[in-house]
Formats: sequence, C-alpha cells, structure tokens
Amino acid sequence: MPDRPSRRAFWRDPRVAFMVKWIASVIQIAGYAATAFDVTPLNLYLFLGGVVGWLAMGFIWNDRAIMLIHFVALGAMLAGMASG
Repeated sequence: MPDRPSRRAFWRDPRVAFMVKWIASVIQIAGYAATAFDVTPLNLYLFLGGVVGWLAMGFIWNDRAIMLIHFVALGAMLAGMASG
C-alpha cells in the first residue's frame, strides 16, 4: 500500500495555505460589500466565513496573534447573532 501523506502534512502544504487565505479574504471583502449595500443577514454569514478562514490560517501558520484576533471576532459575531 502506498504511503499517504499525513493530515498534518496536508495542512502544512503552502498551496493549501495560499488557497485558504485568499478564499477567506475574498469572502470577507464580500462581507464588507454586503454591509455597504445593506444586504443583511448575508453580510454576517460572509464575515463569519472570512473570520473562520482566517482563524484556520492562524492554526496553519501557528500564529497566535491571528488566532487571537479572529477567535475574539468569532465570539463577538456569534454572541451578536445569538442575541438579535
């Protein structure tokens, strides 16, 4: 049986990181545009996708600053969505 790359190796692949960060960025920019044009609640879901993507990038890069800011943003967004 051929050797399969580990899951960790998959997430450490620079191509995966490249795709995750750009997809998350495009989704988050779409969230800004949806907010500007008052397209609710789609804007929240787009922001949620972007924040989750960048939180994943923090884990992929093992960057605690990126993890912290996006974990706090995720918590604030979920609390806001749950309350209203």
